[in-house]
Amino acid sequence: GQTKVAGWHLKPGAIALFQNDYQLPLIDPTVAAYVSAFNEHLFPILLVLGLATRFAALALLLMTAVIEIFVYPGAWPTHGVWATCFLLLLARGPGALSLDHLIARRFALAS
Repeated sequence: GQTKVAGWHLKPGAIALFQNDYQLPLIDPTVAAYVSAFNEHLFPILLVLGLATRFAALALLLMTAVIEIFVYPGAWPTHGVWATCFLLLLARGPGALSLDHLIARRFALAS
């Protein structure tokens, strides 16, 4: 994600990648570049915090699938490892040291 941005702005090279190299179907390259940069920053932060863990893992799993199918179809060993990690988080959810866990405990005590 950091390679696509300079400060708070998207680099022109990031948009060029989506125009020339990635060429995703059904989405404008500029929109795809912005969405990709946003997703690559937001969802990993959510995972580290343990906030909206399953949602963040699902979003990154879907993004990984798009990358594998449309961008780098030969990179399945790397994407397989990523997908395994995201599937584990989807199946098991956040751990005891996550904000999700603390929020769930707080609401369980309140009811």
